Amino acid sequence: MENSSLQQGQTQGKWYQRVPHAVTMLFGIIVLVTVLTYLLPAGSYDRVTVDGRERVVPGSYTLLPSSPVGLLDMFKAIPLGFKAAAEIIFIVLAGGIMFGIMEKSKAVENTVGALVKKLGLERKYLVVVIMTFVYGALGITIGYENNIAMVPVAAVLSLALGGDLVLAAGISVGAMTIGFGLSPINPYTVGTGHKIAELPLFSGAGLRSVLCFAGLCIMAWYNVRYFKRISRDRTHGLGAGLNEAGISLSKPIQAYSMTLNNWLVILVFMTGLGVSLYGIFVYHWYINELSSIFLMVALASALISRMSATSISEGILEAIGKAAPGAFMVGYATSIKVLMETGNISDTISYHLSRLLEGLPLYASAIGMSVAQCVINLFIPSGSGQALATLPVMIPLGEVLGLTRQTTILAFQVGDGVTNLINPTLGGLIAMLSMCRVPLDRWLKFIFPILVAILAMAWVMLIVAVAIGYE
Repeated sequence: MENSSLQQGQTQGKWYQRVPHAVTMLFGIIVLVTVLTYLLPAGSYDRVTVDGRERVVPGSYTLLPSSPVGLLDMFKAIPLGFKAAAEIIFIVLAGGIMFGIMEKSKAVENTVGALVKKLGLERKYLVVVIMTFVYGALGITIGYENNIAMVPVAAVLSLALGGDLVLAAGISVGAMTIGFGLSPINPYTVGTGHKIAELPLFSGAGLRSVLCFAGLCIMAWYNVRYFKRISRDRTHGLGAGLNEAGISLSKPIQAYSMTLNNWLVILVFMTGLGVSLYGIFVYHWYINELSSIFLMVALASALISRMSATSISEGILEAIGKAAPGAFMVGYATSIKVLMETGNISDTISYHLSRLLEGLPLYASAIGMSVAQCVINLFIPSGSGQALATLPVMIPLGEVLGLTRQTTILAFQVGDGVTNLINPTLGGLIAMLSMCRVPLDRWLKFIFPILVAILAMAWVMLIVAVAIGYE
């Protein structure tokens, strides 16, 4: 009885274990932003177009007529959010359709089952470490939403190894978010920042590479630690009760082998992935083009598997049913951005946070700048958008405070990249979690300790950057 009470008290003492349901949490943020449009003055920076992108003009912040959001407009922002996020919503559905058809063909299950049979379950912890770094490398080199098709593979692999869907999200979503957010060659954050600061593109890569590698090491260690815990008792895992239908293995590992149809479906998938990467790097494809490739892969997989028209149709609707909650959450979260724009308070928040940094000691100013970017990231989740909105203000301010331009960009990258792990307004995060069938509230319970650890490590790196005059 006493032990039970003690355990209950310890659980209640951890606030992140009492995170509300994602729908409830996002609605709370919607209400909060609506209230802020009454409390904060409306304001805006002047903007100029440089290389086809708008960036703010430092020192140009001016007040605008107050534009508080009424009750009707607050709810109206929700359908407008779905409209603004239509492309990401559809890629969630398209990715779901592709893997729904591939699951129906048994190609993914047989491939993962045969792979685990070949490697042996005794190496399962090593496989988790390797796959964490593989997904991290995808985030570093390819991007974020561009990797959405690879997330369900981690789900099947995790379940085959004896893990759960939350572990799958840690391997894929966690590693890709860290890799992308701290990448030394991130074109959206580091690249945009270097253009604004007029620094050599992707310069200072050494320190950033150490930071990124250290972040992935922490993620890999945490994944293995969680895996060992649920291996002892799966009921203690955060994935208990999540829908594993269609992605868990249906027979013993030793019974798995690959058929010719399986090889052909996987070949089609890999070809589609290769075409997607070629289009991304050569023709600058983005969401809509990737959705088209996913649908083409789905159709080709169905034809190779000799599915009837009725079977294909039923498979598509089943897949949409499973992907729909995640697609809904993407549009729902985007309504927060719509509210910020309607109330004209995004620039106001950026302006006042930058003013708070003035007068801070040198080392504290670097960490303070990173914290300010963490806050701004909740309201401007786009990395390039945040760079264009804040760095023209932060870079001159950093020089006044005694920070090098490279350090200011690093502080921005840390604030933007690390908080993407828990950012409920980031459509890409919500979309990829949905591909793992992991609700946002369970993800926050899992990932919060990693957020704290990586932020602490990154702030130490920022202090080192200031000490060495990082350039």
